[in-house]
Amino acid sequence: MREMNILITGVGGQGTLLTSRILGALACRLGRDVKVSEVHGMAQRGGSVITYVRIGDEVASPLIEEGGADYMISFELIEALRNVHLVKKGGRVIVSTQRIAPMTVVAGTARYPDDALPRLCASDVAVDAVDALELARQAGSIRAVNTVMLGRMARLTGISRQTWLDAVGECLPPGTYDVNRAAFDAGYNLIIEGDS
Repeated sequence: MREMNILITGVGGQGTLLTSRILGALACRLGRDVKVSEVHGMAQRGGSVITYVRIGDEVASPLIEEGGADYMISFELIEALRNVHLVKKGGRVIVSTQRIAPMTVVAGTARYPDDALPRLCASDVAVDAVDALELARQAGSIRAVNTVMLGRMARLTGISRQTWLDAVGECLPPGTYDVNRAAFDAGYNLIIEGDS
């Protein structure tokens, strides 16, 4: 792995900050340089959030140019669709199938698009649609959606599973490791069409 650019999207309260911290800890464990952006957007609960994580030999800037992300981890379908232009052709989008209505939908001035996932799949990227909320629930906590998603990403990167788990354990609040380990394993062991 020479360089890896990761975009994290979702809404406030879904764990995007913890996810970026875990990716930063992973980079440090690999002895790589890492830059993590500030959160862009409205980080309060329910607001749109975008975070950039860049890992490499020497990273000058935390920002990812349009078409420059190798991976997008998205905790919400509309947020993935809204930001897929930042993922490079042939890049990978790992998206939770959970739908969280934005304020415009809640207020009744817009409607949630029924075709968000098909439109995302029509992009020039590989899409892994994950029912991360259900897998997190089965692991013991719906708050572990982010570690389900990281488990899925870990399976794809070629970085050792134990290195990922060590980074996860380093960043978790006390007393939450067992649930998050189960959630990580659920994502890691998930088989999606096209897996080898």
